[in-house]
Amino acid sequence: MSFRREKFIPRGGPNGGDGGNGGSVILRVGEGLSTLLHIHHKRLIQADRGRHGQGSNKTGASAPNQIVAVPPGTLVRDAASGEVLGDLVEVGQELVVAHGGRGGRGNARFATSTNQAPRRADPGGPGEELELELELKLMADVGLVGRPNAGKSTLLARVSAARPKVADYPFTTLEPYLGVVASPYDEYRSLVMADIPGLIEGAHEGAGLGLQFLRHIERCRVLAHLVDLSSGEDLAERIDGIRGELEAHSGSLQRRPWVLVGTKSDTLPGRSDADEIRDELDEVAARFGVESLVISAVTGEGIEQLLGRLFAMLADQGSAS
Repeated sequence: MSFRREKFIPRGGPNGGDGGNGGSVILRVGEGLSTLLHIHHKRLIQADRGRHGQGSNKTGASAPNQIVAVPPGTLVRDAASGEVLGDLVEVGQELVVAHGGRGGRGNARFATSTNQAPRRADPGGPGEELELELELKLMADVGLVGRPNAGKSTLLARVSAARPKVADYPFTTLEPYLGVVASPYDEYRSLVMADIPGLIEGAHEGAGLGLQFLRHIERCRVLAHLVDLSSGEDLAERIDGIRGELEAHSGSLQRRPWVLVGTKSDTLPGRSDADEIRDELDEVAARFGVESLVISAVTGEGIEQLLGRLFAMLADQGSAS
């Protein structure tokens, strides 16, 4: 609330300006982001308040919006109601999750012919407050699934510039890794491959690391189910177990195109035993109605054929870039 007071200008009248609007909180999909770790420990994110109005009919400055960068594939929910507020999948896509408050009105707003010296100024409105849940489902063309130590990280490191941790013990991979894979036949084509942490029996109920990362598989266009051929455990039983976990987590995964990949062929025993294992892999693949391939990420055996098959499957869906 302000009045004009200048020499030789009696009864200058009201000249209080309006206050500025508060900033809004906006989620924006950023390029190059693949996790939510940069905001994981930020319990409170808020925009600034608008500036006060001033005399001489000066309007206060509105506060800038608070932009929060998130990776593609971020699902935004209201934590209280569970309502999905948005699904951010494309770079540059924005979602206003909390609108800033309206600026107050100065007393110059209320001057009339009958009230030429109003002593009224309205305060601004409060900004929105809410608690959000952000869930990331990685955007990838191909998802590598399988039991721990099936060779997923080794394959990703072989065909891309990604460098996931590789070791000879279970659960080496504790978070998903993404890698860009170039086509072996066309230099202008590429795909994004995701290394999903190993799944074990009961993963859809929270066993191991499965429940935490199974959701990432939902956005993968094609799945490559890797199985270690050098393991002494029953091949069909291991494959059936992982397929069961995928289907128990989401019925849509049952219809997702996939290919069965036998790994670590370089560690197979004598030729007769190796042929027997390959035949068993083919039988299981035929039972599911999918194609099977045998690879070695160490020697490079079958890698080119596998990539060719994955690009062909994506092309059928029109999703390869």
